[in-house]
Amino acid sequence: MITSAEEFVRLRTSENPDEYLTAAWDEAPLDVWQEVIQKYPDMSFWVAQNKSVPVEILSILASDPEFFVRQRIAYNKKATFKALQILSQDNNDELRTHALKRISEDRYR
Repeated sequence: MITSAEEFVRLRTSENPDEYLTAAWDEAPLDVWQEVIQKYPDMSFWVAQNKSVPVEILSILASDPEFFVRQRIAYNKKATFKALQILSQDNNDELRTHALKRISEDRYR
């Protein structure tokens, strides 16, 4: 388990493949993910890439100023209705259209 924002950054920027994969797959407490986003906004994309990131963090990242972060959330199968609702108001046509399409799926009705 990742226990601090600094640990996540160290793992993600490591040249050791095992550490890099740890950053991509390991869980972390909600407050650690929040701290990464606040202290290291350039790591937000990598937070969104983590396979075990909580859905609450996906909803926060749906409003990220960086297009590629929001795009990652739009295509994440774990994205909640709340995250997709935020993205349905996005300035980017592609993201807005994709979010609206996903919202219209049976899963969200």
